[in-house]
Amino acid sequence: MKATQSDPTVQPVPASVVETVDAADTTLSNPRRAVIALGGNLGNRLETLQGALDALADTPGLRVKAVSPVYETEPWGVEPGSQPPYLNAVALVKTTLPPSSLLERAHAVEEAFHRAREERWGARTLDVDIVAYADVVSDDPALTLPHPRAHQRAFVLAPWHDVDPGALLPGHGPVAGLLDTVGREGVTVRADLELRLPE
Repeated sequence: MKATQSDPTVQPVPASVVETVDAADTTLSNPRRAVIALGGNLGNRLETLQGALDALADTPGLRVKAVSPVYETEPWGVEPGSQPPYLNAVALVKTTLPPSSLLERAHAVEEAFHRAREERWGARTLDVDIVAYADVVSDDPALTLPHPRAHQRAFVLAPWHDVDPGALLPGHGPVAGLLDTVGREGVTVRADLELRLPE
C-alpha cells in the first residue's frame, strides 16, 4: 500500500533532525583503536568489571569491540598475602574521543565504583587504565602513552594477547614477545568467569 501525504502516520523528517543525525554520524567516522585494562580486588570483583565495561560502552563516541578472558592475579608491587587477589581483563575499543577525554571517562567510571586513590598500589574496587591509544607515544605526565609499565605486567599482557594475538605495544613491540619475556607467573585464567560484551 502506497502512503500518501494525507496519511497522518507519514511525516517528512524535519531538516534539523537530519542535520543532527548526520553530525552524530560524522563523529563516528575515523575512530581510533584503544586498549583499556580493567582490574579490581575489593567487593564483587566480576560484577564491578562488568559494570565498568557497560559504563564504557555507554560513552558517546566509544564502542567496545572485544573483551578478553578474565584473569585472577596476585597484587603487584605489594607484600604477598597483604591484599586479596585481583580480577583483570582487557577491552579493545574504538573511539572518536581524544586521549584526554578518554582518560576523563576512565576516571569517572572508577569514581562511580568508589575507587579511592589513597595509596600507590593499594587495594581498590576498580582500575580503568588506558594501555595504548592508536600508535600514540607521549610522555605527557597527565597521560603517558602507552602505559609506562604495561610492558612489564603479565596481568595486562596475558589478557591482551588472548584477545588480540598479533597486538603491538607502541615503542615496545609485539605483545606476544613481551609476555614471553615477563612470563605468566602469578596470573591465572579463570575459565569459570566471563565478561559479556555490551549489546
